[in-house]
Amino acid sequence: MFEMGLEGGKPDHGRGIQPEWFYKGTGAILRGYNDFLDIPSFTEDGGEEPEIVGCYIIGEDGIPYRLGFAIANEWSDHATERVNYLWLAPSKLRTCSIGPELITDQKFRNINGFCQIFRNNESIYESGELLTGEDNMSHSLANLEDHQFKYPQFCIPGDVHIHFFGTMKLSYGSRSAFMDNDRIEIHFDGMGADLVNYVRRIPQDATPIAVLRA
Repeated sequence: MFEMGLEGGKPDHGRGIQPEWFYKGTGAILRGYNDFLDIPSFTEDGGEEPEIVGCYIIGEDGIPYRLGFAIANEWSDHATERVNYLWLAPSKLRTCSIGPELITDQKFRNINGFCQIFRNNESIYESGELLTGEDNMSHSLANLEDHQFKYPQFCIPGDVHIHFFGTMKLSYGSRSAFMDNDRIEIHFDGMGADLVNYVRRIPQDATPIAVLRA
């Protein structure tokens, strides 16, 4: 998939190769600065994904307009993903966060950042340099946007869209499992204040969901 992007993800003209992407859900899962990111009872762990998002609104003419960019933590479930790659799509259906600032003049070419995780105010993980922006991606921004908004159901006037552009590095496998109140801090140069979130485990409950007859 990555090699396909290198070969056709930045076309000089016309439509480029389709990227790999996943649906994260509705705005109900979105969290902000200093909010908690949840580890549901039906999984073993969570995982930070430090990246940049594009923020869009669909105009009354049905055309998507980019409002700007923000720091983001996609917060996916790498424990589930590791069991079976086909579980990657449901592993994305987790709370996630953006902010705290919307940057409207970011050119999204070459952006440097880093991520740290703290437990009881002691650092338990440092990502080192994180690179994002078009210069460091296998797809152009225009190609990513084209392949999202080519679908008519994503161009409903008045809708707001948040597009996560991917991360370079994860802490999963290099540290112990997340614990309650672990703090995640994400920084990207030129993207305003750092995004800070805390981790919260939902109490274990193995009771299946029972659907009632209407």
